[in-house]
Amino acid sequence: METIIGRDIKDKETYGSRGAIDIGKSLAGEGEDIHLTTPVMLDIVRPHVITICGKRGEGKSYSMGTIAEGLQNAPREIKDRLCTIIIDTQGVFWTMKTPNEKETALLHEWGETVRGFPAFVYVPEGQAKAFSAAGVDYDGVLSLAPQELTQEDWLATFNLSPVSPLGSLLQLVIGKMSNPFSIDDIIRALREERGFEHEKIALEGMLENAKAWGIFGNAGMPPFLAPGKLSVLDFSLTSQNVRSLLVAVIARKIFAERTAARRREEIGEMEFSEGSGVPLPWIFIDEAHNFLPSDASSPSSEILSKIVKEGRQPGISLVLATQRPMKLHPDALSQCDIIISHRLTAENDVDSLKSIMQTYVLFNIAKYINELPKLKGSAIILDDDSERIYKIRIKPRQSWHAGASARAL
Repeated sequence: METIIGRDIKDKETYGSRGAIDIGKSLAGEGEDIHLTTPVMLDIVRPHVITICGKRGEGKSYSMGTIAEGLQNAPREIKDRLCTIIIDTQGVFWTMKTPNEKETALLHEWGETVRGFPAFVYVPEGQAKAFSAAGVDYDGVLSLAPQELTQEDWLATFNLSPVSPLGSLLQLVIGKMSNPFSIDDIIRALREERGFEHEKIALEGMLENAKAWGIFGNAGMPPFLAPGKLSVLDFSLTSQNVRSLLVAVIARKIFAERTAARRREEIGEMEFSEGSGVPLPWIFIDEAHNFLPSDASSPSSEILSKIVKEGRQPGISLVLATQRPMKLHPDALSQCDIIISHRLTAENDVDSLKSIMQTYVLFNIAKYINELPKLKGSAIILDDDSERIYKIRIKPRQSWHAGASARAL
């Protein structure tokens, strides 16, 4: 009998195992007697907030890829109601197009076949030449227009206080701009301001630097919200504050479009007519503590917090991977309905997991983590819907995983 993570009793009675993807197998026994048993599946009918954690090299990115593959393997009638967007900070997901030939034997043991997936890889427009020079296969470019950034985006990206002289001047200038405008237009308007001579020089330098980020251009954003589409946004050559800026704009667009679509769907349900045609997105974010930090604010903090708290209604699923759960914002952990934890050794990180889902964890969560075998992909799952904890092994990837450590030998 399979275990279905993230599905309540009512949905289990309604759907059975339909609308659930295979992510691994349960682990039973201890020590040398530990062995794989029944399949473990993940519900994809309803939206979820999932955190995947574990120290470096324990399989966080690998597990993200396994779930993303499962979404692609879903039956067509379900797959076309979903889409997948992966925020790739390390440049390891572009290889999803390539079959995992190196683990053919292991996949055979699991009853799986080797295959690649039709991933659409996008890179920032101004960085396309660098990716081409590195031999990275990408399908298109994306870019922002300066008017898509709010005053708060600019302040956060430049790390400026809104009440500082530089912050005040920036807000003053941006507030006077008429759409559309370029960074050069901002610089010209800045030069026309009277006074603030020292601040104008410093701010102009920041804006000139922004032109070199490679994220502004004419391409705009590709159509991420397309039925069944798998989009990989490779931001591995982008600095962290600029990554956060990109994620903020993209997440706001997704939230707005799905919120509007959900209203149309509800009207359709009341009138027994067709839905909106806008698929339910699954957003995967690697190194998520940099985008939704516990002890600071980033350009993406506000919208990601909003999705964590309010994303269920418009149908947005969020998968956050981090090696430091203690550095992830407490709201993200507290609102998770599923946590997948690979091995953790730092006491503070283990303590951050202790603070949630305590009512049904019989022992100290460190005990469950320490009992995990040293097998690739071993993890515990905290499932808020069933109020249970499971020991599992994540299934092997069908497509090539580029996240393995480099070796000297």
